[in-house]
Amino acid sequence: MALPDFLVAGAPKSGTTALNAALSRHPGLFLSPIKEPKFFLTDGPPPTKGGPGDALTYREHIWQRDRYEALFDAAPAGALRGESTPLYLYDQAAMARIRQTIPAVKLIVIVRDPVERAHSNWTHLWSAGLEPVGDFVRACAEEEQRIAAGWASFWHYKGLGRYGEQLAHAFTLFPREQVLVLRYRLLIDEPAATLDRICAFLGVETGLLTEIPRENVTAHPERTLAHRAVSLGMRASDAVGRLLPGSAATAATHRLERFLQRDARERQPLGWEQRQALLPAFVDDVKLLDTVLGEDFSDWLAPRDRSGGLVGARPVGKGQAKNGFQNSPPGGRPPGDPPVMGGLPPIPPGDPRAKIARRPRAIGAAD
Repeated sequence: MALPDFLVAGAPKSGTTALNAALSRHPGLFLSPIKEPKFFLTDGPPPTKGGPGDALTYREHIWQRDRYEALFDAAPAGALRGESTPLYLYDQAAMARIRQTIPAVKLIVIVRDPVERAHSNWTHLWSAGLEPVGDFVRACAEEEQRIAAGWASFWHYKGLGRYGEQLAHAFTLFPREQVLVLRYRLLIDEPAATLDRICAFLGVETGLLTEIPRENVTAHPERTLAHRAVSLGMRASDAVGRLLPGSAATAATHRLERFLQRDARERQPLGWEQRQALLPAFVDDVKLLDTVLGEDFSDWLAPRDRSGGLVGARPVGKGQAKNGFQNSPPGGRPPGDPPVMGGLPPIPPGDPRAKIARRPRAIGAAD
């Protein structure tokens, strides 16, 4: 039976794509070729409808047990198997399924300033042409309405950032020694030390990974008439795509998304007034997180001197991750071509590249 030994279980827009790419370079780890299988999110087939883009995303869930296990068949002997689906932590039913299926699994959780995380989440969907509301604060105000309408959890901008509640529940299912919680800023500021900490937690050799790639860097298109028009076309194409086969549906939206994200600037900083509008949604949960982890997260409730895209603009040749697949270059593979899945392949045990010394430096993480 090939099931994962560890999961990167949270949180979305907290550097999990970049972390997945970094860990895939370790010779003692095998990451699933699809970055977000989402297997534990459902008990059977996923829903068939939701918010903009949700139906197409649901099609790509690996929900069948045999297909999920097959993702790990290529793991080298002795390598630890893992996958990254950062929505697991938020979904209590998913956490219960994980506990029932693989009770000894180790969980890695990255937590990020919840307002910054929410803004990055909104920007991700805005840049994809799926978010219909061009004002971040107003989009957050519609969350309860969207939840009632059955929109997928990736639209839960505020809920996904309430880590206190999520971790308190996780610790009722798993002993604390099976859960590693790290701040997002450590991925940015101390990549080598943070990767060593993760490797030590997993029980594999430290000192082999020193940098975190710039993966899934969020672009921030400006609010223009062209963006509005193309976004309307994007959402219309999404609706039509629900009636098409999976590859054809992907091709239907590919070019429009590439156009929206062409030459897009990095995510723009939030102002204090915007933070003040969102902070009330998190104050009680940040205090709960302090208690649950025994750490001080009060800096998340204060003005920030670091906001927006902390890793700079998107690297040339990189696109925005979508539906669990690896990033596509802005120039794009021809529409209809099968997407390349997962991150970089693992370095085989004994490969001399694993020992190459590199100067520790922060290349950055997804923002």
